[in-house]
Amino acid sequence: MAYQRNRILVKLVLLLSLGLSASVYADLKSDMARLETLQLLIEKDNQAALQQLKEFYAQFNQQTDYQVRIDTLRELSYAYYDAGDIPASDQSRAEILRLAKLQNDQETVALMQLDDVFKLRDAGQFDAAVAKLDDIARAIKGSTKPENLMRLEISYGAIYQSASKFEQALSHYLEALRLTDQLSQRKSLTKIRRLSALASLYLTMQNPEQTLLVTNDALALSGEVDSPRLIASLRQSQAMALGDLKRYPEALVAYERALKAAQDANIPKMEALILSNIADLHLRTHSFVQAENMARKALKKAELIQDETSIFNAKANIGFALGGQGKISQAMEYLTPVLKQSRDQGDKADLEATVGEISRMYEQAKMYKEALEYTREQQKLSNELFRADRSKTVAALQEQFDADQRKKQIELLARENQIKDADIKNSRLQQIVTLLGAMLTIMGGIFIYMLYRKVKQTNQRLEEVNQQLEFHSVRDPLTGLYNRRSFLEMMKTRSEDVSPERREEDHEGPDCLIIMDIDHFKHINDTWGHAAGDAVLIEVAKRLRSAVRDTDMTLRWGGEEFLIYAPKTKPALLASLVERVLKVIGSTPVVVGNNTIPVTVSAGYISLPFSGVPESACNWEKAMQLADMALYMGKVNGRNRAYGLLSLLVPYEQALPELERDFSAAIKQGMIEIAIITGPATNSN
Repeated sequence: MAYQRNRILVKLVLLLSLGLSASVYADLKSDMARLETLQLLIEKDNQAALQQLKEFYAQFNQQTDYQVRIDTLRELSYAYYDAGDIPASDQSRAEILRLAKLQNDQETVALMQLDDVFKLRDAGQFDAAVAKLDDIARAIKGSTKPENLMRLEISYGAIYQSASKFEQALSHYLEALRLTDQLSQRKSLTKIRRLSALASLYLTMQNPEQTLLVTNDALALSGEVDSPRLIASLRQSQAMALGDLKRYPEALVAYERALKAAQDANIPKMEALILSNIADLHLRTHSFVQAENMARKALKKAELIQDETSIFNAKANIGFALGGQGKISQAMEYLTPVLKQSRDQGDKADLEATVGEISRMYEQAKMYKEALEYTREQQKLSNELFRADRSKTVAALQEQFDADQRKKQIELLARENQIKDADIKNSRLQQIVTLLGAMLTIMGGIFIYMLYRKVKQTNQRLEEVNQQLEFHSVRDPLTGLYNRRSFLEMMKTRSEDVSPERREEDHEGPDCLIIMDIDHFKHINDTWGHAAGDAVLIEVAKRLRSAVRDTDMTLRWGGEEFLIYAPKTKPALLASLVERVLKVIGSTPVVVGNNTIPVTVSAGYISLPFSGVPESACNWEKAMQLADMALYMGKVNGRNRAYGLLSLLVPYEQALPELERDFSAAIKQGMIEIAIITGPATNSN
């Protein structure tokens, strides 16, 4: 911890005034200088700093200055953590608490309770964590140490970020950044740390553009300090943002720079994480050999420090990299223990994601029976997560279909015709077997055996095709999105599993429906042809996937209509989701061959339950009708916009019949509050 110079001078004056010897003064001054040197070394070489910190602390005795001991233990805790030695890190923090209690240092005792705050967060008890933070804030109220106030603000931000309360998290992170101006030492270094935390928040908010802006600001300041540790963290955030923007070559360069910085700083835990992220990037670009090589390096590094989380991630990446190379049996040698660990830990959300990836791996290998088995397990886990009111509602059955998905469907239909021909052939073959049996017993036996094998093979083919048909039955064959049938099944489950009383009370995180229609789609078909129209539908589906959370369900409702079902969406975040959807579709035209086609959508959206209305009076079907009317309003009033139904301004018994009869008149009469979100400006607008 950096010292405020006036505080040091006061302490030294007091020591001298008490008649302490010049040697005590010299020891204190030497210890403070040594500690500051080690604090700077941590930023450059964690392992070297850790070793020297241990040696430095081993020299302390009862006469060593209390604050020097506390600050050294805190730096030891950080260094142990980055080295992957979590028990030693915890032991250092426990020693801080013990010393603070002996010294009756109530401010430090209060701050050490931050460990309990993060344990509550990890257990999902966010309200209790915030309440604990409030207690700590009261205990250190009036503190004259900006570094302690900053630590509190950072903790508030981290808890709110984990609870997806991003506005509150941003407010506290910005306050922590402001407090850096009050520091007397290492101001630039601390400011870069705060900017790094902001970048992490923007990544969580799925705002890669803002992440890049913040990391660029921080990297511009990094020339003022010598900290490979911070460079590694910033470059990793930069790489993740570039990956989210699908700027994969740039992301790979940023990851390589992050890895070099982590190696320079000698932080094995961060090295393992970056190597796993590089492997994941190669998986996303289907560079499976490179992905395997990086994942094996990550595993070696993770096993060296016995970091269980990094070991788990590395083994999963190795498995999927092998699967991408068609080495399915070798892949499952890695993925089977990963699945077991997920099941043992009871993390259904992580298990559901892993099972889904394995399902896609088998499908790419054309092993449809195995793919179907894992798809069924994934669907079961999705339903369990939904019933348990977890954030994961529906996981994607497969990554986006390639442009040749339509061709695959045609091939599937051709196989079905082949099976029908085989059935006819089976019937004829059975007649021949009967005749031959009557004519010649021995020869008939031989023919029966041969024909039996043929029939068995044909039946096996029939079974495989049926499995493929079932596997694709919940998806739209052109876009790869969920189809209307899968949504109706989900709504049926929702109606069965959630009582009306509970839905009426669920105003903090209601489910949301966004229905969209591509503007002037008939004109697109008439001008550029139906093949171009199909290409537009496929591209719109891809863009919708990139705009929503992985907990949201995106489907093709029919024709040029799409639907987003966003469960547990904070009302304050719904407008930004709709705005993001309009922007991601309308900002860039669709290029088909030599043609550039401007594409926008109109939308209507609503929350469910709506405005406190019981779902017995306004169920999802009626909510869909209202959202569809809002969509029509968007079409009538210029397209490329969304109309949202926010709340009723009169009793629902009065408002709902009028809305169904004349939606526009109900708005003019002030019965309902609406929001209008316009899409991005285009050349066609």
